[in-house]
Order: sequence, then C-alpha cells, then structure tokens
Amino acid sequence: MPKAAKLALLSGFLGWMFDSMDLNLFTLVLVPTIRELTGAKTPAEIAQAGGLIIALKIFGWGLGGVLFGVAADRLGRSRTLVWTILIYAVFTAASGLAQNWTQLAILQTLAGIGIGGEWAAGAALIAETWPEKSRVKAMQTMQMAYAFGFFLAAGVNILLGPISWRYVLAAGIIPAIATLFIRRFVPEPERWQQVRAKAVNETAASTFAAIFAPDIRRNTFVGVTIALAMMVGSWAALTLLPGWISQLLGPSNAKLAAWTISWSFILLNIGAVAGYVTLIFVADIVGRRRCYFIFCVGSLASILYTFQPGTTLEQLQTMLPVLGYFIVGGFGTFAAYLPELFPTRIRGTGQGFCYNMSRMLTAPGPLIAGTLVGTFGSIPQAASAVALFLVVGMVVIWFGPETAGQPLRD
Repeated sequence: MPKAAKLALLSGFLGWMFDSMDLNLFTLVLVPTIRELTGAKTPAEIAQAGGLIIALKIFGWGLGGVLFGVAADRLGRSRTLVWTILIYAVFTAASGLAQNWTQLAILQTLAGIGIGGEWAAGAALIAETWPEKSRVKAMQTMQMAYAFGFFLAAGVNILLGPISWRYVLAAGIIPAIATLFIRRFVPEPERWQQVRAKAVNETAASTFAAIFAPDIRRNTFVGVTIALAMMVGSWAALTLLPGWISQLLGPSNAKLAAWTISWSFILLNIGAVAGYVTLIFVADIVGRRRCYFIFCVGSLASILYTFQPGTTLEQLQTMLPVLGYFIVGGFGTFAAYLPELFPTRIRGTGQGFCYNMSRMLTAPGPLIAGTLVGTFGSIPQAASAVALFLVVGMVVIWFGPETAGQPLRD
C-alpha cells in the first residue's frame, strides 16, 4: 500500500475522530450546561434550550460543510482539513468559558462550521488516494472513527464531567495537535492535482454551479435527500437521549449522571462500530442503495422499539448497541456512496453539499424535537415521531444510481 494512502487514511481518521469527539462533548454535558446557564429545570425546558443550541450548531455544520467543500476542490484536501480541525478545536474549547446561553450558542455554532467542513475534505482525500479495490474499506474505516470519537468524548466526560462541564468542553482543544501532523506529512492527492491543473480558469462560483449541471443534478438532489432523511430521523433520538437518561435516573449526583450518560453512549457506539464493520464487507456485495435502505428500516424499527414510555434504564441500555448499529452505523453508507456520485473536480463540493446542506435543513430537527417533548408529554414519543422521516429516505434512494463496483469518475 502506498505511503501516501496510509497517511491520508490516518489523517482522515484522526480528523473525523476528533470531529466526533468535539461534536459530542456538548451533547454529553447538555443537561448540566443548560441548567447552569439558563436555570431550566424541567425536561421540556432543557430539551428546548439545548435543542436550539444544537440546531444552531448543526446549521453552522451545514454552512461550513458547503463552504469548505468548495475550498477542498479549489485549495486542496489536506490544506482544508487542517483549517477545519483548527476551527472546531478552538471554538469547542472556548465554549467552556461561556458565561451565558448566548455566548455558548455563538461559540458552538462557530465550532459547528469547522466540524462540518472536515468530513468533505477528509473523505475526498481518502477516496482519491486509495486504490479502487480497497477504497470502500478505507472509507468505512475512516467513518468508523466517528464511533471512536464518541468513546473519547465519553471518556473525557467520565473523567472531567463530575468536576465541571467547563472542563469537558475545554478538552476540545486536543484535536489541534493533529493539524501539526497533517500539515507536515500529508500530501495532496495526485488525482486532485492533475484535475486541478486543468481547471485553472474555474472560479468558486463555477465549481459550485457544476454540481447542478444536467448530468449531475439528479445525483445531487438524491444525495441531499437521503442524507437529510437519515439525519433528521436519527438526530432527534441522539439529541434527546441524555435528557431521557437523566429523567430515568431521577434526582442524583453529578458523578452518577455523567458516568451513566457516558456509558450509555459507549454502548451505543459499540453497536456503531459493528455497523461500520458490516459495511466494510457487504457494501460492494449488497450494493449502496440496498445497504442504505436496510439501515433506514433498521433505524426506524430500533427507535420505535427502544423509545417507549415504559422503558426502564436497564432496558434502554440493553437496546443501545442495536440502536447504535443502525442509527450511527448507517452513516457509513454515505462514506461509500457520496464520493462516487461526483467527478474529481467537484467531488469535495458535491459530497460536501449533499452531506452538509442536509445538515442545514436538519438544523430545526433538534429544536422541533425539543418542542415535541412538551407537545407529546414525553421524550420517547417525541423521538419516535421525528424518526418517521426515515421513510422518505427509503423511497428516494431508489432514484439514485447504483455505484457499487464502479471506478471513481474524473
């Protein structure tokens, strides 16, 4: 295996792992953070305030993904990766200094811009560096880093959560170290350099417009819609999970709550790792569209089964690996599919737009989910209602091309 391919995978893995860590640090400390900064006490109040911050963060994620997707096509995969990691690391850590709800919302939104931009650059870097026969395995390995980021976030919360949520968020600066390695050792893909040399007269506007060209736009719209369906359907469950666990625990000390929530997310991501490993072996055999459809069906079924009003904490934790297998592991389908929908000169723009425009459209999801807690009267019913959006993805995926076994387009 070429050295450049190994370095690309390592840098993409680290970037996505730390991306996940910084993304989920706030989710894990959402309850104590909102309680301290807003004075909210009821589950509905916490869900609404926390949901608004997460909605703003996801909007920033989507905006950053679209902008940095274009940057990755024009400036380079490796260079863009460095900048996005620095952005999310600095602003996640700065969130630990927030003195009120408004400051926290602004800092988390800025962190979201970096978080969104990292995936498009890292995915394009790996897709264009690895040989065709092993590209999907490399992409799924990178996607698996998301689960390891959950593990890191949970570990940080277990160690620092009992002290203060501020220390948990401050740990978000750690990913900045990875940028030193990437900047020094990871070259730009030769495939990108060759294509970029032929497109010297293109502007950022023309690069972006190219994903809506007649021969590309169908792929673009399908990519956005299937990503949107899975994100809306799963994010409500993930966003409301810490609040539900806190509610099931009842009055307890901070140490018990931090440990229980962190352990629950570890269980969730044990299942996610199994989902990614499954895709490594079956994505080429079963096909991209069938894999996505199966994971959507499994996500909907597992959410409806898990999020029931009478579920106990023990029952919830028993189901979390299954839940994680589908609603987190299912995102591995995008790692294989989206890079294959676009040619090299607009790959970062196209996959960044699909993955992250859907993030921007998803932004109201956590906010609506929080509002639904008050409407439906319980967290389980709210999560189950939002999960029904997965049905849209089950239908739209069949309008996209089957790309399994096909080489990347230049």
